[in-house]
Amino acid sequence: MCLLYPRLLAACAVLIFSMSFAQATFAADILIADAKSQPESLTMAPGGVLIVGSASSPFVYKVRTGSSTAEKFIDASAEGPGTFFFGMLADASTNTLWTCQLTPVPNTTPAKRHTALRSFDLTTGAPKIRWNLPGDNNVCNDFTIGPDKALYITDTIPGRIFKLPAGASTAELYLEDRTLMGVDGITFLNGTLYVNNVIFNKLYRIPVDATGKPGTPVDIWMDQPVKGPDGMRAAKGKLIVAENGSGKISALTINGDKASVTVIKDGLNTPTGVEPVGDTIWIAERGAGKAVSIPMPR
Repeated sequence: MCLLYPRLLAACAVLIFSMSFAQATFAADILIADAKSQPESLTMAPGGVLIVGSASSPFVYKVRTGSSTAEKFIDASAEGPGTFFFGMLADASTNTLWTCQLTPVPNTTPAKRHTALRSFDLTTGAPKIRWNLPGDNNVCNDFTIGPDKALYITDTIPGRIFKLPAGASTAELYLEDRTLMGVDGITFLNGTLYVNNVIFNKLYRIPVDATGKPGTPVDIWMDQPVKGPDGMRAAKGKLIVAENGSGKISALTINGDKASVTVIKDGLNTPTGVEPVGDTIWIAERGAGKAVSIPMPR
């Protein structure tokens, strides 16, 4: 998940936990509060453990159920100055936390970064897989697990989708297309793969032929503007999208190649990530340095 401009490389800061997790249930309750922490993505692990990545520090944090402390879970400070994290995804079936780790390339103008898909033991934080995205400049951003149990990964720049088959340690190029320059959120809805474009405010369906080969992304017409679509997950038959450019969380109802947009929360400060869990939607509110939760619309 990615807010590309203008604050990609903020100064490192430590998250400050402001309320008891046990009390945090809906919109008025703040989980993490620090205007400098810039939580970019978040995911829920088994047992109600919330895992939050930071776009301004080299740490991934976790908050245990009933705890009042955000603990450092992953420490990537040895990776190089300015290292930070984007996408977070907990896979309970393999006890794995998937992350996107980004490290700036020193002395480059315009700024470049090397990124890696990394996985860790969801319980202990021990490293598992590391796969460096190919090329001199790339942005590993977000991912989703498909019906085939493979991991599908977005690379915002230059605009690619990679596929990591179940049990593999090296990903393969799944799709590269000019429409994917700016690709960000990715998820499956009813077995169909959807991606959004954070730069051009687009939503696409990825068609697949009988052999499993993906085709040219299909533009989904939305009945109202969606500005800066970022983190995206599927829940209750809809796509839940964080709009980092408008401060909204929206639910998209897909009907063929059209989408009906319903705003379910507005007034947020740069929301970049969403995580639907049961009757709750967790939100990474990057601009405010906090994570909040709202009730899932019925």
